[in-house]
Amino acid sequence: MSEVDYALHQKVQQVSNLVVRLSEQVGSVSGQVQAVEANQQQTRTELQTLRDEFLAFVRTAQLTANVQRAETRIGTLQDQVDHEFGHHKTVRRTAVGMLQAFDLGLVSEDSVRTVGDQLMIQTPRYWLAPALVALASWSADDRTLCEKAVEEAFRRSPDRTSLFFALVLRRQNRREASVRWLRHYLLAQNPAELGREFAVILESIAQGAFGAAGRELLNSTLAGWRETLMDSTEGQQKQIDRWREEIESLVQPTAAAEFPRLVQVCPQWPQLDAVLARARAQQAVLDKYRTIMGREFQPSDRLEDAVDDILDRLVSEYDNEELPLRRDLAFNQAVIDHGGDLDAARHAADADSASYEETLDYLTVQTTAALNPAAIGTSPATQRLSVAACQEWFLQAHAGFTRDYRAAVPQDVQAQFATSYTVAAKTFQLPAWQGSFAQPLDELERSLATHWDQHMEPFIAAYAYPWGKKAAPLAMVLAGILLIVGLISMPTALVTAAVVGGVWGLVLRNGAQAAQRLQDSVRQILQQAKLESLHHLRAASAELTDWNTKVRAADAVEPQCRELIKSLATASQSGSPFEGRTVAKEETAS
Repeated sequence: MSEVDYALHQKVQQVSNLVVRLSEQVGSVSGQVQAVEANQQQTRTELQTLRDEFLAFVRTAQLTANVQRAETRIGTLQDQVDHEFGHHKTVRRTAVGMLQAFDLGLVSEDSVRTVGDQLMIQTPRYWLAPALVALASWSADDRTLCEKAVEEAFRRSPDRTSLFFALVLRRQNRREASVRWLRHYLLAQNPAELGREFAVILESIAQGAFGAAGRELLNSTLAGWRETLMDSTEGQQKQIDRWREEIESLVQPTAAAEFPRLVQVCPQWPQLDAVLARARAQQAVLDKYRTIMGREFQPSDRLEDAVDDILDRLVSEYDNEELPLRRDLAFNQAVIDHGGDLDAARHAADADSASYEETLDYLTVQTTAALNPAAIGTSPATQRLSVAACQEWFLQAHAGFTRDYRAAVPQDVQAQFATSYTVAAKTFQLPAWQGSFAQPLDELERSLATHWDQHMEPFIAAYAYPWGKKAAPLAMVLAGILLIVGLISMPTALVTAAVVGGVWGLVLRNGAQAAQRLQDSVRQILQQAKLESLHHLRAASAELTDWNTKVRAADAVEPQCRELIKSLATASQSGSPFEGRTVAKEETAS
């Protein structure tokens, strides 16, 4: 029996050694699993960062490609414009040059007629070519040819021809004839479908180009048109909408960088951001229109120079055939101006699409001259008067804009937390928590902390060592040893049971310690996440206070902006800077 006991003891010792080594390996594997998990989490974070950087790179590449395509397209379109309509430029440059040549007397009549004849041959179907022939014939006192040339120019473009000769005659101080041509032009116009050349009328008003009689005719005619068109609610709403788009274009960029915690935890952040961006537009509107209305305009010393400038604008106006190309050019230029953002460029181009229509109603002409004078070829002086004339629409658009963003302020700003963490190969999912910043901050913090504890503790408890499950096999083995070996030798059974129980208990102890360490690690990770959530909550609360301060400061500019717009009603009553000089000259001449 002693030999059997010894052999059995040796076997038990071997098993004990194997169990100890197994326990050590299990501990090693557990450490490796934790290391793999940490590496996995780090890899996920790096992959997410890489994904964000890649998407940002793709976006940047797209914007750059859009800009490059737009630049290429602009070059192609410009070449097409020069090829198809470049010959018109020669005629346009010649028109005012011919008038100035008459003033100076430095060019012979034969040279003028030769140039006019050449341009007539080189530019068929262009209205300005026969108009120049008429000027040359007029200078040479060839009445028959002059009348034929006028008739041909009038046939090609009645509106531009009428304005052209009205301005030319005014330049030569033929006041009655100038007003007759002007009246002829105005009577032929439909205020709901004005040609693009009508912008010259607004320019002439700003410059005082037609003198007292012409100014009286224009004032009475335009007042009647305005009264007629203002009866249309749809027409007025169209102008209000255009001014609303102008104000919307001055909305400031997102303020996400100023409020990073609100961006993370506040479901209402998009509304908050939109309200702040629109409130800040008040200062942009104020600055822009203060500059426009405060811009000093220095009139020319001579009436001839003023009329020459207007004639330049008239003859340089795009023909209707050019408008599709000009519209495409404007869109591609908007792409470049917006850094390749096609949506923003399309929105800007759509907002200004009326500038490239063949016909416009009188109210739209005024609005276009106020918002985009370059598109219809008017000067800053005309823009100033047009802005004043649009004061009523501007005021209504501004009031609606202000009302809308003030009404959009969320009544209940909330914080929301719902996150997940992968810990020891398991995922902890924190259910969504939501609280209102209308509550005191300490109550919100307690509520969030309680929410974390309620869902964190059961998750941590799941990592506790399962003593009952692990100890049950040990009890069964010990009972088997005592029962089976005890039939042979009770002392041996006791010794064997003691050895097996001690070794197995050591294994259980090591497992329990490893589980405790893992549980402590999980608790530490989740406690840190809980503290970060509380920190984000406090930071978001502070940022919300800062947001309220900045919104109030931005919105406080609104009364100044409103007063500026109201004051525009009187800005149009002072008359043009040329009126005094023009009237005085005529009175002296008479």
